[in-house]
Amino acid sequence: MSRPVHEGIELIPRPQQNPAALRAALTVAAADRLPEMFDGQDEAMAEAVATGSVQPLRSFVAHWSAIVEIERHPATARVYHQANQRANHAATLAARREHATTVAEFYRAAYAAVNA
Repeated sequence: MSRPVHEGIELIPRPQQNPAALRAALTVAAADRLPEMFDGQDEAMAEAVATGSVQPLRSFVAHWSAIVEIERHPATARVYHQANQRANHAATLAARREHATTVAEFYRAAYAAVNA
């Protein structure tokens, strides 16, 4: 079952798919995730240089576009983060799987919405 990504209000419009626009959007929607984004960008750049391919940079932009898509919808972000927290701290394997499935569904829907 795919979960809707566009529930309720949007904090910001959907940004362009480039590092600067995604960073600006994340600053508004989820500033606490900026260090994670910077680390990912550094890793993508290093991998791109090492492999001589732009694919790591494309993957970075696609991933962070999906994350921003989730974070710019407060209701969606709240459920996404709650499910992620529950997946990491559930008492049983079945409960972890259930919550991890919810996280994956939200991510896949957001990824599809911005990377179609």
